[in-house]
Amino acid sequence: MHTSYRPGGIYSAQWLPTDSAGRLDRSALAAHLAFEKRAGIDGVLGLGSTGEFPHFSPDERKQALAAVAELAAPLPVIANITDIRPRAAIELGRFAKSLGLPAVALMPPIFFPMSQDDILAYFLHVAEAVDLPVMLYNFPELCGKRIDLATIAAFADRAPMCAIKQSGGEFAYHRDLIALGKEKGYVVMSGADTRLTEVFALGAAGCTGGLVNIVPELMLDIHRCSAAGRPADAAVSAARMVELGKVIDQLAFPPNVSAGLAARGYNPGTSKSILSAKSQAISRKIETELRALFVQWGLAVASL
Repeated sequence: MHTSYRPGGIYSAQWLPTDSAGRLDRSALAAHLAFEKRAGIDGVLGLGSTGEFPHFSPDERKQALAAVAELAAPLPVIANITDIRPRAAIELGRFAKSLGLPAVALMPPIFFPMSQDDILAYFLHVAEAVDLPVMLYNFPELCGKRIDLATIAAFADRAPMCAIKQSGGEFAYHRDLIALGKEKGYVVMSGADTRLTEVFALGAAGCTGGLVNIVPELMLDIHRCSAAGRPADAAVSAARMVELGKVIDQLAFPPNVSAGLAARGYNPGTSKSILSAKSQAISRKIETELRALFVQWGLAVASL
């Protein structure tokens, strides 16, 4: 089903800093988004997995989405409206539409098992009620369900599908998704932050990644060089992304993004999860190691 909106380029899967009471830290978010906008990012995914959306109530998600939309303007903001409760997803999607956002993102609902037919029915039900272009969001390691090609094809035939975000460990799935997208008229936005040269060589339209919060400059360089047909010119940036990935992967996602944000000198807020003393120590280690790399690479570190 046709829709004119197509994301592309480098989108930040936006980190959402909160205070000790779990409330959005608007000033920290504003400073961080200003940094990303100066770097030249192309758009934002609000309330995605990097934004730790399950930690927020429906009203808190609305407040966060409104803040991201305001602070990111004039950049396009895609709202992840995924929820186990269809009515909550619809309510948030309609709120996104009231904000003038161009599209919403949908993952399969978490927790309960679902057949592919039921996943498709959920997607179609929510999409029809929200009436905005949809970016499907495949991240089976987090939500416990893979979106199969047949499900994607059926959705694209019946709803305004603009894109799919492919995240997680199944890198080879990019090939099938990109091929199907050429047939069905959607684009692929990858979450494979440390493999962008490969992603763009396959034909992905862009990246929606958590590491954009930390090193947008490197990721933008890779995209621009790839788009110009000169991917080798971004070899240094690509190598640095791999090196960064090895450091940050010492800790699980998404708390590792928080450590990277702190290493760039931006306030990640208070952890929304309860972290063990061991994980807190690893987070501090990552921050120290990344800060040293940023100095070595000549990437500016902000002063809090």
